[in-house]
Amino acid sequence: MDEKDLRRWFSEYLEAFAACCLGRADASSLLAYYGVPILLTLDAAYLALTSAEQVVATLEPQVEGLRAAQYARSETLELGVTALNAKSALLRGTFSRRRADGSEINRVTATYLVTDGAPGRRISVLAVESA
Repeated sequence: MDEKDLRRWFSEYLEAFAACCLGRADASSLLAYYGVPILLTLDAAYLALTSAEQVVATLEPQVEGLRAAQYARSETLELGVTALNAKSALLRGTFSRRRADGSEINRVTATYLVTDGAPGRRISVLAVESA
């Protein structure tokens, strides 16, 4: 997987995520970036989401929570890419979610397994690290 092209694709994903949090798009638009099925790991849960409806239902509370916190943008503090083979790569990033006044809502570090299959590139695993 070409690192430069993957970084461009991931930047588009981050823009799409921000558009949802800003109310410019709904969570279902992120299905262009998330695989179905997808595995999510968090401190509170491990989820295997096997339908588009489950993916959207899982994303909506996060998007709504950031809207309620007056989300304005995310800053990428760190982003590393490790190509695994021609069809998959790991991305590990740290992101600062911020309000319009610049104050930080939260900071998130996550690892993404991105795969390139029939529907195109998709996030197939999302592992959010403990704070």
